[in-house]
Amino acid sequence: MSEKTVSVQLVLASHCNGYAKPRLFGGQLMAWIDIIGAVAAQRYTQTSVTTVCVDHLNFLRPAFLGDTIVQEAYVTWTGRTSLEVCVNTYVERLSGEREMTNQAYLVFVALNEHDVPVPVKPLIPETVEEKLEYARAEERRKLRMSRKNNASDGRS
Repeated sequence: MSEKTVSVQLVLASHCNGYAKPRLFGGQLMAWIDIIGAVAAQRYTQTSVTTVCVDHLNFLRPAFLGDTIVQEAYVTWTGRTSLEVCVNTYVERLSGEREMTNQAYLVFVALNEHDVPVPVKPLIPETVEEKLEYARAEERRKLRMSRKNNASDGRS
């Protein structure tokens, strides 16, 4: 597994909807996910990257005004010029206990200074967990390619 990139945010009023118990906007969380995912991808590739796909985005439970949000991102798979990044988002309680609120998988493409895709170094999974995550990433890639092909055939 690649090294984890970690980010911490405090949910402020500007990040929330107007309900009686203000909740974090899903769009705000998605922006934070894209940012930390891109940082993890850039650290791995040592190049600029662009987001190609947000493959999976599951909202498991809400975050509220005043909550501390901790995000961890890491590379799960690499192709020739693309890579998949997993972003796990947690609400961290004052006790330090964390509760997962979201998991997302994003695909990025590495780019050179002319915005042309460039090869990325292969990810070599070592542990059983890393190998399992890599195999799952390959399955997600097959599903993405299938959906892409169906959409281009007009069968979306």
